[in-house]
Amino acid sequence: MKTTVSIIKADIGSYTGHQKVHEELKKKAGELLKDEKSKGTLLDYYVASVGDDLDLILTHDKGIDSKDIHGAAWNVFMECTEIAKGLKLYGAGQDILSDAFSGNVKGMGPGCAEMEFEERRSEPIVAFLMDKTEPGAFNLPIFRMFGDPFNTAGLIIDPNMHKGFRFEVYDIKNHKKVMLKTPEELYDLLALIGAKSRYVIKRVYPGPENKVPENEAAAVISTDKLHEIAGEYVGKDDPVALVRGQSGLPAVGEIVEPFAFPHLVSGWMRGSHNGPLMPCSQKNAIPTRFDGPPRVVALGFQLNEGTLVGPMDVFADVAYDRARTKALEVADYMRRHGPFEPHRLGPEDMEYTTLPKVMEKLKDRFESI
Repeated sequence: MKTTVSIIKADIGSYTGHQKVHEELKKKAGELLKDEKSKGTLLDYYVASVGDDLDLILTHDKGIDSKDIHGAAWNVFMECTEIAKGLKLYGAGQDILSDAFSGNVKGMGPGCAEMEFEERRSEPIVAFLMDKTEPGAFNLPIFRMFGDPFNTAGLIIDPNMHKGFRFEVYDIKNHKKVMLKTPEELYDLLALIGAKSRYVIKRVYPGPENKVPENEAAAVISTDKLHEIAGEYVGKDDPVALVRGQSGLPAVGEIVEPFAFPHLVSGWMRGSHNGPLMPCSQKNAIPTRFDGPPRVVALGFQLNEGTLVGPMDVFADVAYDRARTKALEVADYMRRHGPFEPHRLGPEDMEYTTLPKVMEKLKDRFESI
């Protein structure tokens, strides 16, 4: 039997401001998903949150882009939106960009990362949930997991991994994609994904001579950009990712190690600033400082015939205390810049915020020089 794992997430209202998903929303989501499991739609589920995002981690045997699964998630978001409106939560229904479900959630506001595969004898999987940032925030850590031998020792010492991986990269401006192999096309890959606001890693597949079939994704990332859907800024994209580990794939320790470095990502306050990505526990996934710093939570599961054994709240480990300290030091440094770059995003990324309204107001006052 093939198992499908899906993360479907949305910001449908939070308190105070953009900081936290209300427990009533999570409770309702759990009740609705329990019903779907009892009906046989789902094999299992876990309701999580990071910042103002409600994250539904679902397992099933319906495959990717299933109308039943996406419809169940859509129903959760719609019913929870009504609760959010009743509580007068901020941004109630913010990520719901359509009134009617059209078969799956793509292009409708919620983000989605899904993969289908035959479960191995042991199937560890890590769900990464981010808040206050964009899909390109995953570029650096995903590259380090699957392409950087200084992070992933298995690329050197595990014969199954020695021939590398294949990276599916999306050009989210021109809506095109390209497949690049490592290590052969390592430099081409880096030339693209270093421009994280335009080129984003969507999936990673095993290379040849790996224990894992080449057509089964080892990692998948949500790449939905809300401003591309709505035509204007309606909130940051807050991506999610699923990564499988062990037995021909990076060890779980190699999967989570990249987040020990709090690299700079775009997002933070009003989606308009660069800041450090801070690894944190679910308990501390409440971005309050300048609506940040941006957060990432890692939930580890073992799959057992579709059942989610876990989660392990990976970044609750004290081993990430130094990363959090460094993130706060970087946050202090970046905040001292105020409205100046590089803390504030460059003009190309700012065109999707409210800055164009300021420029429209001033356009007739510009003179030739």
